[in-house]
Amino acid sequence: MDPMWLESVLMVGKKRYGVILNGIHFTWTELDKHNRDKKTVSVPVSEVIGVEEGRVEIQPQKKVEESEKHFTVFSVKRGRCRSGSAGLWTVGRTQFYCSSRDLRDRWVTQLRTALKAHSGSRPHRLLVFINPFGGKKRGVQIYHSLVSPLLELAGISAHVVVTERANQARDHILKKELTGFDGVVCVGGDGMFSELLHGVIGRTQQEAGLSEHDPTVTLQTCDLHIGIIPAGSTDCVCFATVGVNDPVTSTLHIIIGDSQPLDVCSVHHCSTLVRYSVSLVGYGFYGDVLAESERHRWMGPLRYDYSGCMVYLNNRSYSGTVQFLPADPQVSSPRDNTRCLSGCRVCSESTERLFPQSDASSHASSYSPSLYSQNSSQSEGDWVSIEGRFRCVSLTCMSSSCPRSPLGLSPAAHLADGTGDLILVRDTHTLGFLKYLHRHTNTQDQFDLPFVEVHRVRAVRFSLPPGEEDSEGEEDGGRGLEGGENMAEQECGNSDGVMHKSISQQHLAERGEKRGMGDHKKDKKNFLCGPCCSRAPLVSVWNCDGEILPYTEILCRVHGQLVRLFARGIEDRAGTRTCRAGNRKCKGRCVLHT
Repeated sequence: MDPMWLESVLMVGKKRYGVILNGIHFTWTELDKHNRDKKTVSVPVSEVIGVEEGRVEIQPQKKVEESEKHFTVFSVKRGRCRSGSAGLWTVGRTQFYCSSRDLRDRWVTQLRTALKAHSGSRPHRLLVFINPFGGKKRGVQIYHSLVSPLLELAGISAHVVVTERANQARDHILKKELTGFDGVVCVGGDGMFSELLHGVIGRTQQEAGLSEHDPTVTLQTCDLHIGIIPAGSTDCVCFATVGVNDPVTSTLHIIIGDSQPLDVCSVHHCSTLVRYSVSLVGYGFYGDVLAESERHRWMGPLRYDYSGCMVYLNNRSYSGTVQFLPADPQVSSPRDNTRCLSGCRVCSESTERLFPQSDASSHASSYSPSLYSQNSSQSEGDWVSIEGRFRCVSLTCMSSSCPRSPLGLSPAAHLADGTGDLILVRDTHTLGFLKYLHRHTNTQDQFDLPFVEVHRVRAVRFSLPPGEEDSEGEEDGGRGLEGGENMAEQECGNSDGVMHKSISQQHLAERGEKRGMGDHKKDKKNFLCGPCCSRAPLVSVWNCDGEILPYTEILCRVHGQLVRLFARGIEDRAGTRTCRAGNRKCKGRCVLHT
């Protein structure tokens, strides 16, 4: 018999239950003979949060009632399958009454022993960064009221840092001692997550002795997990990896130690790293919207709607040359109508492809250096080149779904297959582009339009037509990026690598100080008509996960499964089963957690 096996008849409320612990599942079944529809609940031990003696409550505040014969079990409870809550998790609380104190102590000891046996992947100590200014400025409140009590219940200690400036979290990870921490957690939005992303990747490459700026190098995968507690204006990364923006759900994924690998796109200019991206690198429409919204930060979140409307009315398109390395079409396709869900087959099989079993001497980049050289010709690799005028050029390493666009920019994109989806929207009439945008809000195929094409790629290179490179610096300056072109010239002309360290450690901070500082007064007089009354620029800007890049000509490479999140991907609604099919009285109460 399983040494973890324990079976008893216990009371839950006023009803008798047969309770069984087999080391893997904790199950209780109603024994009331007068009730034909016997309720059965089965919870994997791996999803038990904690076990407490007595009658305990933790929400809305912790309350403990001493009792010699009671114990309380807290576990993950999935939300009902309602629209928009497919991935919603809550805290399930069940109080059991035993016939004696000895039996109570036996159950508590056995449950904690079983929980400890399944806690190998669970974090024990976390480094938490809170952005007190993001979103509705509720980061500190969310942490102390919703997150901290659950971490305490699970026996997880946390060192909390409330940030006071931009990039403080990134600098802390790069420079401070991190020994003993099992993961880093951000309480904020996508901007805060980006700081942790750059810090974790940068530190890992420093310790491995690798250059982040060489696009031919296979970067070292990061062991330190990243957790996201959504509390910002935009929480795209959380929504695309969990399926819902809910602090409790994200906290529970962290507690049980879920691990979701994630692809990361590195953006380079003149062989220098500019930034990392996990969701969107967008040129044209999405870049213009971000640039315009920066001029109207005083409007709050409304600035995105306003800017989107104004940029759409401008009806602008931009010339450019897009080159890309196609991914293997036999593995997956952006038009195959599949979704990357928890336990995704494509991502699982990609792990073996991305990390083949080999010795250290042969573990080198699987791509030829010439493929990633910005000066290489198409003949040196299997680059595909497309020229023309585009409304927008977008590269995404995930679906980039959000509450407003439940399926995202590319519904069939995968989180961890080592590829990205390149979306090209050619110049078209305004109604056609409106149709494309509108399809992001429903289930219609946004790629089923004559002016839209999508490719699954490993790398992307964008360049301007001859004659427009000289105007790049002038246009960027007009967008509040003064000095960007001079910086590009300095970095391109640097051959000894002195400037290389400035990007990952200084460039983001320097740009953060410049953002929005000089454009408010200059553009205030035009706020009614905005860009509609301004001269149409020859070039757009790149929107990289909500940040404007100071360069137009860039090279992007997708690094497969570079980081890991405390998440498991979006759970399939079909995975929730009831214990009695067709039971009209069940109403979702008999959920089996499998």
